[in-house]
Amino acid sequence: MSRKLLISIHLILAAFFAPILILIGVSGGLYLMGEKGHVEKQEIYKGELAGYDFANKDRASQVREFIKAQNIDHEFEYIRGGSDFAITRPTSKEHYLFELDGEQLVVTKRTPNVISTIVELHKGHGPTGFKTLQKLTALGLFIIIISGLYLGITSPSLRNKTAAITGLGFIVTLWFAFL
Repeated sequence: MSRKLLISIHLILAAFFAPILILIGVSGGLYLMGEKGHVEKQEIYKGELAGYDFANKDRASQVREFIKAQNIDHEFEYIRGGSDFAITRPTSKEHYLFELDGEQLVVTKRTPNVISTIVELHKGHGPTGFKTLQKLTALGLFIIIISGLYLGITSPSLRNKTAAITGLGFIVTLWFAFL
């Protein structure tokens, strides 16, 4: 592969993935600084279990039936949960939390604000299509980094700077990772 082609691939991938990489960087930074956003919560049901079984493998069908019976306009892609709760996904948009409270079922409508939405996207709790884009972004970022390092190392005028800065990056990463 020619150097010119590799530079073109590097630049195209970097430009294409720049928006999602900025989104991931901003949301991760906000999260680490304690700004996780806000989720507006509204209890919409509290009552008998209505046949709901959290241990059932087909919780999604039960949730769909419950939502339909309550005349709630809500579509979801999948369900996550445990022995005493279930949550519709994606949680990057309006979603519902089903919880056991003693012998009662409590259903809460949850609406994230913008910051909560991007944090949920960052954590992989977004729509399936976005999660696929995140996986492609990971591959793209790997190619961008490897191609950039290769281009720096193989350039006589950049070789020493690239090696020194990469070495410093390794030392700093190891230092802070294992302090």
